[in-house]
Amino acid sequence: MASPNIDDIDLQILGELQKDGRMTNVELARKVGLTAPPCLRRVRALEEAGAITSYHAVVAPAMLGYMITVFAMVSLRSQAEADLKAFEDHIATLPEVRECHMLNGEIDFILKVVAKDLQSFQQFLTSKLTPAPNVVSVKTSLTIRTAKNLPGVPLPV
Repeated sequence: MASPNIDDIDLQILGELQKDGRMTNVELARKVGLTAPPCLRRVRALEEAGAITSYHAVVAPAMLGYMITVFAMVSLRSQAEADLKAFEDHIATLPEVRECHMLNGEIDFILKVVAKDLQSFQQFLTSKLTPAPNVVSVKTSLTIRTAKNLPGVPLPV
């Protein structure tokens, strides 16, 4: 839910930073029709309000040898809060897991996992994921290709 304090200029700022978080404040200000000082104040206010949560580089996995991406659908034995938390705490320690989302329905969690190759994924699966707390089943799907991968959320132009 958008904050009532976020106006059209803030949305433009968010859109531009979502496309290129490395642009200078001067360039950002020019793109949204402001001078640099008020633009910077708005960016800082958006950061403080939590609308901007981080800045980071998007790294090409293959350039670092991570050749496969797998989505793992995990079902737990129990959905008691303590059991969910124990699973989430375990997942937080696994660097191969890049995303973890709790789901509503038959599957409890979906994980995005990266691995250098199929053998390293199998090792991860059998030694770190399936023995995790409360896990009853894991179903995996290997990514063939990615047709769309956009950061952030859709913003009005």
